Amino acid sequence: MPVKRPAIGFIFITLLLDVTGWGIIIPVMPNLVRELLGGSTSNLASVSLAATYGGWLIASYAITQFFCAPIVGGLSDRFGRRPVLLGSLFGFGIDYLVIAFAPSIIWLFAGRIIAGVMGASFSTAGAYIADISTPEKKAQNFGMLGAAFGLGFIIGPGIGGFLGNYGSRVPFFAAAALALLNFLYGYFILPESLKEENRRKFTWARANPIGTFKSLFRFKVVVGLFVSLALVYIAGHAVQSNWSYYTTEKFNWTPGQIGLSLVVIGVAVSVVQGGLIRVIIPKLGQQRSVYIGLALYALGFLLFAYATEAWMMYAFTVVYCMGGIAGPALQGIMSEVLPANEQGELQGGFTSMMSASSIIGPPIMNGLFAYFTGPKAPIYFPGAAMLLGAVLTLASAIWARSSMKKNMKPVEVKAE
Repeated sequence: MPVKRPAIGFIFITLLLDVTGWGIIIPVMPNLVRELLGGSTSNLASVSLAATYGGWLIASYAITQFFCAPIVGGLSDRFGRRPVLLGSLFGFGIDYLVIAFAPSIIWLFAGRIIAGVMGASFSTAGAYIADISTPEKKAQNFGMLGAAFGLGFIIGPGIGGFLGNYGSRVPFFAAAALALLNFLYGYFILPESLKEENRRKFTWARANPIGTFKSLFRFKVVVGLFVSLALVYIAGHAVQSNWSYYTTEKFNWTPGQIGLSLVVIGVAVSVVQGGLIRVIIPKLGQQRSVYIGLALYALGFLLFAYATEAWMMYAFTVVYCMGGIAGPALQGIMSEVLPANEQGELQGGFTSMMSASSIIGPPIMNGLFAYFTGPKAPIYFPGAAMLLGAVLTLASAIWARSSMKKNMKPVEVKAE
């Protein structure tokens, strides 16, 4: 098809629909896992057991992403972002249908593996945004990823919580329909962003996690910031993988209440990523934004860990989501270091690193939650995973500061 003028609006809508579909399933996933483990809707397995399986479900998706994301990133650098993004959307549609019809827990794993092989929407979208952004706008435009994520979380969990009242499988059919409609939208509307002169030859030597990291790690600052991001992503699973289980166990929330809480998180993320980030990062500079964002993340984890009332989870969400300024700032710093024809590889590297952290994070965080809420726990402490998240985030901040101090110029002067 003829190359059209790229527009951030196209990629934003595509990601919004994608995240909405993902958000639809989150409020009901714990109940579906409990039903399949217990054998029926009337014989549910314990929350702690479901959390353990939930962690390994996320890990199975992450393992396949870890090995497939560099291939997808290399293919997007060779053939363009559009075909890769469309394939990802189609794969998610198939994943949701497999889970919707799953007769046993093993089918949930099969669906997650399909999604891991095909799933590349965010990494490809990151490369797409790098293609069309000027250097001074990259960090702000990367914030659009977070804004789409946040807005999708406003819409998706609300729909999922409502549909969950009609059965734990109904939201998965809705998510499949949305993903396949998104595929059709992208096929007819989404333009290609990667110019022919910026494409590179696909090689298997670089289309694997080791080859990708070896290529990217030519830049010293990238090595340090990758480690920092990995610690943040592992820490993030204290919330991402645990939220539904934690709030169910500690506050006895229903799918509807979980959905509502995720709507609030979505609003907070959208405000930060879609609005505040465009003011805060230029004012503070990218490096200071990293430090302040990570400090707010760590504080958010601590507040969640020791919350004693349900309303506190809503109040503390503001602090936690303000930490979202750190991610786009880190991405912007690394993106500026690499040439135009390696942006897809960088985003593929991000996805592989996120996948590696998702192989480690969910089993650790959900396992920690399950242990401290199970019958053999020395003390009952559902917030144990949140506390570990705070520690890892502080370690990330220390590592990032050390890396940037050694390999970059001093922190930018605050804009007047």
